[in-house]
Amino acid sequence: MLYLIKYSNKKRTRKLKAQEFLEKSGLSKAEIKQDYYVACLSRNTSDIGRKEVFMGKAKFGIFGGGKEVPQVAMSHYFNNGDLRSGYYRDQTLMFRIGAMTPQQLFAQLYAHTDINHEPVSGGRLMTGHFGTRLLNDDGTWKNLTKLKNSSTDISPTAAQMPRLVGMAYASKLYRENKNITNSENFSINGNEIAYGTIGNASCAEGMFFEAVNAIGVMRCPAFISIWDDGYGISVPNEIQFTKGDLFELLQGFKKNTPEDSGFIVEQVSGWDYPNLVLTYKKLSKICRELHVPVILHVNELTQPGGHSTSGSHERYKSKERLDWELAYDCNKKMREWMLQSELFVESELLEIENESLNQAKDERNKAWNAYNSDINKDKEYVLNLIKNCKIGTSETKTDVLCSELSKKLFPQRSDILKVAKEFMRATLNEQNENRDALVKWHTEERKRNHQRYSSWLHASTLLSAIHVKEIPATFDEDSPFVDGREILQDFFHKILTKHPETLAFGEDVGKIGDVNQAFSGLQDTFGESRVFDTGIRECTIVGQAIGLALRGFRPIAEIQYLDYIMYALQILSDDLATLQYRSYGGQKAPVIIRTRGHRLEGVWHSGSPMSTIISSVRGVYVCVPRNMTQAAGMYNTLLQGDEPGIVIECLNGYRKKERLPTNLDAFTVPLGKVETIKEGTDISIITYGSMCTICLEAAEKLLEYNISAEVIDVQTLLPFDLNHDIVKSLAKTNKVLFADEDVPGGATAYMMQKVLEEQNGYYHLDFKPKTIHSWAHRPAYATDGDYFSKPNMDDVVEYVYKMFNEDNPTKFPAMYW
Repeated sequence: MLYLIKYSNKKRTRKLKAQEFLEKSGLSKAEIKQDYYVACLSRNTSDIGRKEVFMGKAKFGIFGGGKEVPQVAMSHYFNNGDLRSGYYRDQTLMFRIGAMTPQQLFAQLYAHTDINHEPVSGGRLMTGHFGTRLLNDDGTWKNLTKLKNSSTDISPTAAQMPRLVGMAYASKLYRENKNITNSENFSINGNEIAYGTIGNASCAEGMFFEAVNAIGVMRCPAFISIWDDGYGISVPNEIQFTKGDLFELLQGFKKNTPEDSGFIVEQVSGWDYPNLVLTYKKLSKICRELHVPVILHVNELTQPGGHSTSGSHERYKSKERLDWELAYDCNKKMREWMLQSELFVESELLEIENESLNQAKDERNKAWNAYNSDINKDKEYVLNLIKNCKIGTSETKTDVLCSELSKKLFPQRSDILKVAKEFMRATLNEQNENRDALVKWHTEERKRNHQRYSSWLHASTLLSAIHVKEIPATFDEDSPFVDGREILQDFFHKILTKHPETLAFGEDVGKIGDVNQAFSGLQDTFGESRVFDTGIRECTIVGQAIGLALRGFRPIAEIQYLDYIMYALQILSDDLATLQYRSYGGQKAPVIIRTRGHRLEGVWHSGSPMSTIISSVRGVYVCVPRNMTQAAGMYNTLLQGDEPGIVIECLNGYRKKERLPTNLDAFTVPLGKVETIKEGTDISIITYGSMCTICLEAAEKLLEYNISAEVIDVQTLLPFDLNHDIVKSLAKTNKVLFADEDVPGGATAYMMQKVLEEQNGYYHLDFKPKTIHSWAHRPAYATDGDYFSKPNMDDVVEYVYKMFNEDNPTKFPAMYW
């Protein structure tokens, strides 16, 4: 009864008379009618969708039932050019703004792989994940100012919030910077609102508070709606929040005076249609015109049927709570208001309800028929081929296979493929034109399935960074030798001049020009909107970059040290890395993450967790330059392309002398191309980053023992040696050592797999491959800590010499082991 008592004492906003509401809202009776129609349509879609799962036609369902009325209210103030970063209960909003149809939602439920039917993800995302196609087929941007836009959802709770930071901040930048040259597709004077939606329980996540804090500090037009139904699956608010009251908890973010940073924080009941409409109208106007961020706590919502199709809420809700939910269902309460206001009569509402139910059923049927027709065509084709094969002793097996496939009530593509493969295995020694046709079908189907399920990890257009032409760095007689940091400083100055849509930000990047001075003085030159500081908030630094990139900017977001990237790894992995893939090429975020790592000193300032990174961010390029000149070339490549990348600069390289190129803002380092930095004949040493210098020093020392080492800098780990040049070195040397600073079995194992397995490098070896790496523990502090924790020149020399000693102990006698 606690929940009921809590809300029974709450003051209610006075009820508006019908005519007063029409005048204040500006809505017509027809618009209200359409709101109710869409609310009913959405509820019917949810109910039918659940049944589809229970019938076995879909794997899993999660729907927006109980959240319909606040979303139709919100829809009236979601304008062209606005953007959504939202929650998997938002189907009603998507229906009402015309960004999705029930048929498309059913196609998503069935995992239809045709983007003409399921345009959000081509069947890759489960139901309840929404997004719009922001790109043309060639990868260029559509004019987002003429569309109602939604970034593509992800499942991890609250992970939609970090990108909201950048989506909202972009409006502020477009309003305050009139010289941005590409704004015509993205903004009209910064008038766009970034609407964020989130469930109540997800607000307990750190990402929510970090994002809200960042938005409040930057004072940008984000409008956050919290759909509060009192639970997070089975866990009530009392266990989620201090005092069990999210609205009270958020009061610290409230803006108290016009000069304050912070939010307008208000609360409204989710079943109260007229007050929802008027509240959204009022707050959207303030947010849009004044760029004041808003948090609207929409409480007293329900969730009919529970969290998903995986279980019922009767398991964890009391009878009193369930009775309350029946009484305060938002659609039911809107219906009551429509009758009490005398705007509508019972017969009109019954007609709306019947029509919406019929439409939901019709759209379900269309989606199912479209999904099923292609699969059934393949099923019949494969069955006919198998039946027409005269295979003698395997005839019984043929009948069994055909029977198995024919009896499948709702066959999947995998069911057809499994039967085809089993049949082809059973007829290995048969010669038959039908079997040949089946083999051909299987070959073609593998290509089609790759496109359906594995395409768009990276861009498939000419805008891909892979297609950027290589332009070597040039030098003249007067090219000076300068510190590495000066090369970057000169480079970033040229880039910010050349590309007005480029921004650089992160902790200490602005005023002091980053901790290694690569941006020194650039804030004074380009202003605080181009080069700026952020709080200590790695998660939302990356999220801010994603949101800005979705709105046409080219952000360079700094994570101060590679060790700290772990704070942002979830966003990098689940959002940035999957964006092109999960949207089937419909969205992109060409973000550059700048960070620094490898050699320094201490547990948390010498990180090289490369295996963690490359395993987590497939879909993002990972660049590991050995010096700052190479880093500049990689930045140029990424800026000319249209995909995300991480550039990991060497911590010990900022004060090392390098020659300053004459074409600093133009030369490019191609992605996925290795560079041989020392020729050799006896062994190939494969490495990257700071280890390049160490391996070069070791190679010089090894010459004293008549060992000629070839040193190859892989330059990028993702992608890795696309031209398979490393195997050419192995064909010459017949020995290989993979060297880096990651943990044992880390990135060295990754490189070994790429070279020995993918490139068939094992064929050229006459001695077992070796790896040299750091110890399993973090590096200890100070010079000795580094020496005894990470591989050094002595270690490399010893590893290589020991290989030759094992191979020929007479020629290479043991040293001191």
